[in-house]
Amino acid sequence: MATSAAGPVLIVGSGLIGRSWAMLFASGGFRVKLFDIEQQQITNALENIRKDMKLLEQSSSLKGSLSAEQQLFLITGCSNIQEAVEGAIHIQECVPEDLELKKKVFAQLDGIIGDDVVLSSSTSCLLPSQLFAGLVHVKQCIVAHPVNPPYYVPLVELVPHPETAPVTVDRTHALMQKIGQSPVRVLKEVDGFVLNRLQYAVISEAWRLVQEGIVSPSDLDLVMSHGLGLRYAFIGPLETMHLNAEGMLSYCDRYGESMKHVLKTFGPIPEFSGATVEKVHQAMCVKVPDDPEHLAARRQWRDQCLMRLAKLKSQMPSQ
Repeated sequence: MATSAAGPVLIVGSGLIGRSWAMLFASGGFRVKLFDIEQQQITNALENIRKDMKLLEQSSSLKGSLSAEQQLFLITGCSNIQEAVEGAIHIQECVPEDLELKKKVFAQLDGIIGDDVVLSSSTSCLLPSQLFAGLVHVKQCIVAHPVNPPYYVPLVELVPHPETAPVTVDRTHALMQKIGQSPVRVLKEVDGFVLNRLQYAVISEAWRLVQEGIVSPSDLDLVMSHGLGLRYAFIGPLETMHLNAEGMLSYCDRYGESMKHVLKTFGPIPEFSGATVEKVHQAMCVKVPDDPEHLAARRQWRDQCLMRLAKLKSQMPSQ
């Protein structure tokens, strides 16, 4: 078995995100302790991880160089927080998105950890200055926000507290790279971080275009999935600009005025309610009914698509 494993890494919370993190760290050869307050939750999580890893192995989609059994051997459960923390080099918090709950968890961890472990949160929207306020080990604290589903989408946003030590960011960046994720440094905290700010900008204009009767909900989604999304799967908006002219200076010179003209026509922030939400909901349900069975099947299809796209991206030369 994997006797030369690194770690251990502690995952606090055994829900979907916690399980994904456990699988990712095990794929990188790290010993993983999965902590939760109830033993039954841990037992259920370990069984779900086993099922997921076996299915991934059968489809040749398991990450890392170790077999499913070797990776499973690296993951153990623990319901005693003192024992769980012992020896950990990295702690990844994955409890529900509730500020007071997370602050309570970090205050507890702050009281029992040493000066050589990184305290990291998986939060998608809570600011580090809120999460880590008043902690003794604040220099060791950082947000490492994964993208759902983390096993198939490698991006991780690293967001420091204003007092986070640079070495904490560097260590976390290196650790994420080691387990095959793609970390980005958010240089200072901002509401929504980077991914959600971009996502909300797209959602907001998509909503306005449907609300104003310019395009149907299903055709709006086609614009992204069969248009912009294909391009953005490999290059971002800034490189797109660079390539769509003779470089960035050429693009801004050529298209700057027309971009500003269009941007001035953007409307106010939508309410995301009323007649439009009913219209969008009905259109979405034609494609994917909103009962648990249909939604789960579509998510599984989405994850398979992401898996195959990730394989293609890994085969493409980066330059």
